[in-house]
Amino acid sequence: MVKVEVEDVSFGYGSNYVLKDVSMIALPGEITAVIGPNGAGKTTLLKLIANVIKPKSGRIRFNGVDTTEMNRDEIVKIISYLPQENVIPGILTVYEVVLLGRIPYLSWRVDRRDLEITERILSDLGLEKYAKRFANQLSGGERQMVLIAQALVREPKVLLLDEPVSNLDIRNQLEILDLIRAITKQKRITTILILHDLNLAARYADKLVVLNSGRVYACGKPEEVLTPDMLTAVYGVEARVYIDEFIQIVPVKPVIPSLQ
Repeated sequence: MVKVEVEDVSFGYGSNYVLKDVSMIALPGEITAVIGPNGAGKTTLLKLIANVIKPKSGRIRFNGVDTTEMNRDEIVKIISYLPQENVIPGILTVYEVVLLGRIPYLSWRVDRRDLEITERILSDLGLEKYAKRFANQLSGGERQMVLIAQALVREPKVLLLDEPVSNLDIRNQLEILDLIRAITKQKRITTILILHDLNLAARYADKLVVLNSGRVYACGKPEEVLTPDMLTAVYGVEARVYIDEFIQIVPVKPVIPSLQ
C-alpha cells in the first residue's frame, strides 16, 4: 500500500507556471479524481506524480519517501500510468499488448503467473475474445480498453489514469469504472484519475481535487466539493446539483461575464 503526498509542487516552463503550490494526498483503497476545466494543469499533475517530469519546487512522496530519492526501477514497480494519448503497435496481438504491462517483472522467460494475470485481466474486461486479434484491427474504444488492461495487469500500488473512459460508450464507461473501483478497494491500490465527466467523478471518486488555473481550488468528498458556487467559479456555468442515490449535476447555462 502506498500513500501519495504532493506538497507545495510547482511546475512550469520559464516564468510561465502550469501548476503553482499544489498540495494533495491520495490514500490506498481510494479513488482520487482530479477535475477542472481545460488547461487547469490536471495532466501535468499526473505526469509529475508518475515521475515523467520533475517539479520545479515542492515534493512528491510515496509512503514518506521523496520520489527524487527513488530509482527508476523502484518507481516503475509501484506505478502504472496510462496517459491520455497512447499508441498500440499494430503488429502485436491484444494478448501481447496486455502482457507487455508485465515488463517490470519479466525476465528472459514469461512465467505462469504472468500468463495467469494477463488471462484474468482480459477476462475481467471482456477482452478474451480479442486476445488473438491484432491491435490495428480494433476500434478506438476497444484499443482504449486494451490499454486499461495493460495498466491493470502490472498489479500496481499506484494507478494513474488520464481520462481512461473518454473513448468508451456509456456501458463500457460504467463497466470499466466499476472494475477500477473494485480493484482499488480489494487490492488497496491508490488510484488517481482525471475525469471531465463530473457525474462520473461524483459517482466513483472517494475524493475530488479541483484544479483551476494551476492551483487547488477545492479538495474533499464529492458532496462537499460539487456545489453550484464551485461550478460557477471554476467552470463558468450555472448548474443545479441534486443529491439522491448519486450526485447529479445539471448544467443550466454559461455564466456571461459582466461587460461593465
